[in-house]
Amino acid sequence: MDPTHRSLSDSLKELLALPGDRLSVRTIADQVGDKGFGLMLAILSLPSALPVPAPGYSTPFGILLVLLGTQLLVGRPRPWLPERALRKEVSKEFAGKIFGAATQLLKWTERLIRPRMQWINSTAGRTFLGGIVIFMAALMILPIPMTNTFPAMVIFLIGVSLSEDDGLAAIFAFLIGLTAAAFYFYILYLLATLGVDGVLELKEWIKGLVRS
Repeated sequence: MDPTHRSLSDSLKELLALPGDRLSVRTIADQVGDKGFGLMLAILSLPSALPVPAPGYSTPFGILLVLLGTQLLVGRPRPWLPERALRKEVSKEFAGKIFGAATQLLKWTERLIRPRMQWINSTAGRTFLGGIVIFMAALMILPIPMTNTFPAMVIFLIGVSLSEDDGLAAIFAFLIGLTAAAFYFYILYLLATLGVDGVLELKEWIKGLVRS
């Protein structure tokens, strides 16, 4: 491992250590350094990817993720966000909850992540991943119950894989993306055949599985 290498969890800790009680998208963009798209994708997907209450973030962050995915798709070397988006802020308290949960997740993933199958940062690889990010972010934006977490987790894993130059992790994210798409279309089927009650019953069933 390169001694100068910064892990994603280290990058999150550095963001929380910055002065001030709020954290802006501009600050994040200024701190990403050579991690570029990877770190931006991971951070903006975190509020929806983790089991931490984050109402109201899926739609605006989903729109930003579509924008970032489009830039990957067309081959832009560094991420760009409009001024209005850069001014968006979250409190350090909220960021601490999100980053803290992410750090727990990253404790075991960073043991497995390493540079390999480096097609991921080729033109074809980034175009492929950009398309997945756009599709998953679109699922995050749509106001359909229970369709945020899976797509956001896919984007988070793509962000980690880009950040760590790990093509195998990107393939794993793609497989989860297929599962997320299947689950999304199943939710649409329930809405079309059983209405909202069918979706709520599925939600209670999933909660029961988690508790057992």
